Amino acid sequence: MSDVSSVFSARLKIARLRKGITQMQLGVLAQIDEYSASARINQYERGKHLPDFNTAERLAAVLEVPAAYFYTRDDALAALLLAWSALTPEGRARLLVLAETLGETPGDKAAEG
Repeated sequence: MSDVSSVFSARLKIARLRKGITQMQLGVLAQIDEYSASARINQYERGKHLPDFNTAERLAAVLEVPAAYFYTRDDALAALLLAWSALTPEGRARLLVLAETLGETPGDKAAEG
C-alpha cells in the first residue's frame, strides 16, 4: 500500500463514519454505480485502490470536506482544512488575514516603515 493510498484510505473512512453513512450510501451519493458502490468504497478505504481526482472530489462533496483533506499527511493541516470548510466566506477571509499576520516576523513591520 502506498503512502498516499494509506493516508487517503484512513481519512476517507474517518470522514464517512463522522457523516454516519454506509459505504454503499457514500458510493451511490458520489455517483458510483450502485452495483459496485459498496465494493469500490471498501477498496478505497482499505487502500487497495485510489480513486481518480474527480471521484475524490465527488466523495469530498458528499462528505462535506475539502478534497485536499484526503491527501494531507499532516494531521494538524487536516484539522485546519476541516475547520476551513466549515467557515463562511467572511470567516475564511478573516482566517486568511490572521494566518498571514501570524506568519510575519517582528522585523517585517519595521522593514516596511
